[in-house]
Amino acid sequence: MRTFIGIDLGSTTTKSVLIDENLEVLGRGITNSRSNYDVAARVSKQEAKIAARFTLFRNALGKNAEHLLSDLERNFRLEQFLSALRQLEETCMGYLDHPRFQGTKAALRRALESVFRKIEVEAQKIYAPGAARKSDFFRDIAGSRFMNLAEAASREADIPFETMLNIYDKSIIDVESLVDPDETVASQMRSGLARSLASAEGVGVDRDEALSALGKVLAVELEETYVVGTGYGRVRLPFPKEQIRSEILCHGLGAHKMFPGTRTVLDIGGQDTKGIQIDGNGIVTSFQMNDRCAAGCGRYLGYIADEMQIGLHELGPIAMKATRVPRINSTCTVFAGAELRDRLALGEKREDILAGLHRAIMLRAISIISRSGGVTNEFTFTGGVAKNEAAVRELHKLLKENYGDMTVNISPDSIYTGALGGANFALRAVDH
Repeated sequence: MRTFIGIDLGSTTTKSVLIDENLEVLGRGITNSRSNYDVAARVSKQEAKIAARFTLFRNALGKNAEHLLSDLERNFRLEQFLSALRQLEETCMGYLDHPRFQGTKAALRRALESVFRKIEVEAQKIYAPGAARKSDFFRDIAGSRFMNLAEAASREADIPFETMLNIYDKSIIDVESLVDPDETVASQMRSGLARSLASAEGVGVDRDEALSALGKVLAVELEETYVVGTGYGRVRLPFPKEQIRSEILCHGLGAHKMFPGTRTVLDIGGQDTKGIQIDGNGIVTSFQMNDRCAAGCGRYLGYIADEMQIGLHELGPIAMKATRVPRINSTCTVFAGAELRDRLALGEKREDILAGLHRAIMLRAISIISRSGGVTNEFTFTGGVAKNEAAVRELHKLLKENYGDMTVNISPDSIYTGALGGANFALRAVDH
């Protein structure tokens, strides 16, 4: 099967979208970008291929097996997590052969084994039906559990906690660079399906039919016919320059493919904000970007979350509880922390402060859009910040205040817009 892939290397996450010759999205993949864009590109691309196989399997079985398919994906992720955990443990143990650990090797081995056995047991609950996870990235889940368990294990073994953290930090970088071969992914999917068929979710599904369908899906070759890269780290992508497109072009075309009536696009990513005007074919007619710094972007929100010692995903829900929206004087990352601390010290509620911060961000975004040519119906909001409900609320308010009623499009897959545009450029490169 010929497939076309777009990869969007952002400053915080890297996204891939895989489409077929009929422009159908078969799979999407996402991973932490970190500093190694080559690894991030490989991992996100593999995740998109895995998602594509799930799509093909769903198409083969039909909607009647939706519960089984959902359970299969959960069990596959469990198998994937346990496989990565074993690799992480092996890598950690390998570091113990270094001469510096000669006197503490036995104690460190026992402490590490204790931590990994506990995480292994916890994995069943982490991936249990209905379980809520703050992140789906292996580094986040494994790192969080390791931090919590290693402190007690190091005390019990009478070894420095910092030593265990140092071993983990070195090992996780090595493990993140690994991409499972196709045969490993196939084995994990088969194991996941076996778990699902043995559970209540498998009741009413013909076992032989499901196994046969999966076998056929795994036998399909997902040919990488053409790949196009875009995003913050696109110059680091491991393929020729002719396969690279600008973020502006990819987000414009991606928004058009998601919502054909789009004329104005706002993209707020980790490092920049883009206001883009497109025509009826998704062709960019004008654009503007924030200048010099990441004020009001994802990195800024991450900084605010760190200042408040909460998760980035908690900012929106907390801001939604505000009873008033104060005016925030600065969206500069350097000064925002100081203003935040001053306002908290004066007794202002954190939910009100956060609401004010979100309004300040969107005011800045509207200003950028105005410089690009103003707002035209339909308006599409893309990027990771489009998932932040407080940012969306303030955007709706500002658009209503300044431009009146209009259609505002926000897709659940908004973070993949740039990668979707890249995938469509990949198809066009072959067809034309």
